[in-house]
Amino acid sequence: MSARIITISRQFGTGGHTIGQKVAEKLGLPFYDSELVTKIAEKSGFDASFIKENAERTSSVSGFFYDMGIHGSSYMPMSLYDQLYITQHNIIRELAEKESCVIVGRCADYILEDRNDTLNVFIYADNDYRAKYILETYGDNGKKIEKRIKDKDNTRASYYRHYTNREWGDPLNYQLCLNSGYIGAEKCVDIIVQVAQGK
Repeated sequence: MSARIITISRQFGTGGHTIGQKVAEKLGLPFYDSELVTKIAEKSGFDASFIKENAERTSSVSGFFYDMGIHGSSYMPMSLYDQLYITQHNIIRELAEKESCVIVGRCADYILEDRNDTLNVFIYADNDYRAKYILETYGDNGKKIEKRIKDKDNTRASYYRHYTNREWGDPLNYQLCLNSGYIGAEKCVDIIVQVAQGK
């Protein structure tokens, strides 16, 4: 069975964005990562720079409040983070209804979990590979590379846990988990494309 929607979740420094982009190119599909920021800004009224900066932040409020917002009960006050998540949630649902595409991050695997035409992928790698990739791709920002990796992973894991009540990176949440450091980014692309095409 082939997949219409491919979601890419990834550890920081594994090349997940690039892998997702190349998968989209090979399959001739629209690609959504930073492109979602523009859509969220248009729909929410928030500035794009604010969305970029706060894309993986959560409020300290229980997920009960944003869950009510998603299901139409908006009488309770929600944080800006929860408002962003709800807007993002709705946009991802709308995109999945409208077109085949590749979506990176943003809990898309969870948001679309009820669809049987979605392939959910998690990209991971060991810390040595990730450290080298981060320095080559993003440069040295003065912070210890180990701390950069740990902080980013913790932020993503907390965000995912807050809005999904699941553990980020748990293999049971995905149909495909690939070690980009071991098999290489290009091989990851090839495997994802083959699986998405039902081969």
